[in-house]
Amino acid sequence: MTLPEPTSSQIAGTRRDFLRDAAGVVLGATLARSPLARAAALPASRKVVVVTFGGGARDQETFAPEGQENVPNMLRDLIPRATFFTQVVNRGILGHYVATASLATGAYETINNFASLPPENPTAFEYYRKERKRPSSDTWVVAPSNGFNRIGESNHRSYGAGLGARVILPKHLLAAAISRGHADYEHLLRDNYETPYFTPDLAGNEFELQQLETLLKLSVDDFKAHARTLSSPDELSVYIAKRLMRQVAPSLLWITMHDIDIAHAGTYSLYVEGIRRTDRLCSEIWKAIESEPEYAGKTTLLILPDFGRDADTDPGGNGFQHHRTGDVLSRTTWLIAIGPGIREGVVHDRAVDSVDLVPTIGSILKFSASQSEGKPIGEIL
Repeated sequence: MTLPEPTSSQIAGTRRDFLRDAAGVVLGATLARSPLARAAALPASRKVVVVTFGGGARDQETFAPEGQENVPNMLRDLIPRATFFTQVVNRGILGHYVATASLATGAYETINNFASLPPENPTAFEYYRKERKRPSSDTWVVAPSNGFNRIGESNHRSYGAGLGARVILPKHLLAAAISRGHADYEHLLRDNYETPYFTPDLAGNEFELQQLETLLKLSVDDFKAHARTLSSPDELSVYIAKRLMRQVAPSLLWITMHDIDIAHAGTYSLYVEGIRRTDRLCSEIWKAIESEPEYAGKTTLLILPDFGRDADTDPGGNGFQHHRTGDVLSRTTWLIAIGPGIREGVVHDRAVDSVDLVPTIGSILKFSASQSEGKPIGEIL
């Protein structure tokens, strides 16, 4: 007998109940705090770091009882200090680049997921820089190299060229720094897991190898030596992101994870390993935020997946391996919000939309996401 598919609200309730038992969080009310209390809790100068828990992970490997061993850092270090949203709904295309572009613009993008194209709608980076008159050094993206080189800047006629984020693709930097076929680095240079023959053209406001030393104070030799000690592309991305935080301290930093997408290879153990590593790296990013003087006490960290993965019971999918069906497990994700002024250890069950992210960032950094399809998430503000 085929079991009925769960609804988004049922998934949210399951996540809430598990987190209440595992992390000691409580169900939050939607009551607004007074403006005076809110202002007293917030620093004058604020920063935002966004991390996409990229690649798509299901509850049974994360927030269900049987998955808790895979996310110990989020359960122990982050969620008790955060507001957690159990029901973030993605109503768009379930491809990693286009879904991440939708998160970055606050509008559901319809661009080809496997084409080297910029988003069609203005990005958070462009809204911020244009309205706040900020330099390019204040907005950065650290991303995997499978098409994400275009994500920092849209082709919108009112924004576009010259107003986007700087983009660092650590795998491309490493590939440029080493000789071809170097066995010590092959595990760091894996690219698109879903379509491994796709290699995008580079374009946009991209960080070049020669800028390592001038901007990040990191020699090419030291970069290669440290890379040799790492186990995955996402570890390389976080290493570069932490260096960027220390040397440049952008106010809006976007880090896209992608290791979990190894699930497309069909090996469950590698998929779970990717989840565990991403969990650890999210905790490392928060610890870096707390330890860097330019970030400590003034930074909001937002962590959310781009989408989920197929259910084992869906005959149209391949379970953990893919995200093709558009079922409720593929579309219902979650959000961790942690930082000054945000209530700690609270869970909200109400549905929010993935395109609500950019208006929320706008409310924090004082810009208007005028063409976004979403709205600010009041419980974070």
